[in-house]
Amino acid sequence: MVDLILKKKQGGELTRDEVNFIVEGYTTGAIPDYQMSALLMAIYFKGMKKEETANLTLALVSSGEQVNLSDIKGIKVDKHSTGGVGDKVSLIVIPLVASVGIPVVKMSGRGLSHTGGTIDKLEAIEGFKTNLSRDEIIYNVNTYRMAITGQSANLTPADKKMYALRDVTATVDSIPLIAASVMSKKIASGADAIVLDVKVGSGAFMKSLTEARELAQTMVDIGKSLNRKTVAIITDMSQPLGNEVGNANEVKEALKVLQGRGTDDLTKIALTISSYMAVLGGAYKDFHKAYKELEKKIYSGIVMDKFRELVEIQGGNSEVVNNPDKLPQAKYIVEVKASQEGYVTSINAEAIGVSVMLLGAGRKQKGDLIDYSAGLTLVKKIGDKVKTGDTICLLHTNLEDNKESENLAKNAYTICDTEPKPINYIHEVIV
Repeated sequence: MVDLILKKKQGGELTRDEVNFIVEGYTTGAIPDYQMSALLMAIYFKGMKKEETANLTLALVSSGEQVNLSDIKGIKVDKHSTGGVGDKVSLIVIPLVASVGIPVVKMSGRGLSHTGGTIDKLEAIEGFKTNLSRDEIIYNVNTYRMAITGQSANLTPADKKMYALRDVTATVDSIPLIAASVMSKKIASGADAIVLDVKVGSGAFMKSLTEARELAQTMVDIGKSLNRKTVAIITDMSQPLGNEVGNANEVKEALKVLQGRGTDDLTKIALTISSYMAVLGGAYKDFHKAYKELEKKIYSGIVMDKFRELVEIQGGNSEVVNNPDKLPQAKYIVEVKASQEGYVTSINAEAIGVSVMLLGAGRKQKGDLIDYSAGLTLVKKIGDKVKTGDTICLLHTNLEDNKESENLAKNAYTICDTEPKPINYIHEVIV
């Protein structure tokens, strides 16, 4: 291991056998944390070549169980988001893509930090089961073309162990390590084709377009080298996505999109991701044709019925589809008001996310319980004109003292005299 640390420190390229030796040794405990920490820091500074990163991805996949979905008919398409604030896209994409006959198997995790993950959001629906067996997944997808489940604890255990170490050694933001981590989970989950939603902006892990582009390209390269059809879409996260943040709030907003009443940003991003998934799955040959057809399906009500079906087959109370007020409701609504006049020129999405976490919608630590009713509604977004005293957002909370959340939310807004340029929701597509 010392020799391999030295090799990487000097900018050398690790072979497949060397990468396998490292991952297997660290997983079994033969390689201690202090040596792995040194290697991670060497990778952080020296990077990894394409083949090295692909070999690391495969080694992480091989460290645990791999989901065999060969009994599912058709091209299995999955999506992954690098995470953002108010990102409820999966709730829209699953029924939308399934409605054109493409099998969608979504394996998602729980959220840590600002808000819940997709699994947490769906568990805001009473009775919704998010722990499916392999047989249940295969039956649901072959019968209804869709299933969503929590990730198995035995999936990519080496990645979980490495991520915990990266978190405490300041090596999280290494593009090859991020890319291998993301892609290993998707490949171990049995996907044939993968659409990646790479977020960029104040609420995303990648703050600059240059970083986002590099990560997107690295993940697409990994996918292609491992014979997976892969597309990456770089989407905007310079402000929260849509108007709602928080678990029950985001389910309600997803339902609005499925009724054709969604915000422009959320609707466009969800349709773009779904259209590429539909093309990779073979439903359409052309992205533009897919986009038009999927847009029609939203306005027809078919996708709303498909979402109701998803809730029913996974044990949830489907009454929430027609009556979203049956979702958890917070006791208090707190208005946050503008202290000056002008245009909203920026919203610090990360600060909004932290504000919502403090209300109880996210987790500070892994075992924390979530308040599904806690959240925030953005009344004003970038480009909107405001007057002094106008409500800019609403806090949904069961807590009596919300001063810290209120201050964070208020200070997340920048209001200036000059109207900002319109936001480009889709920055780039990498195929």
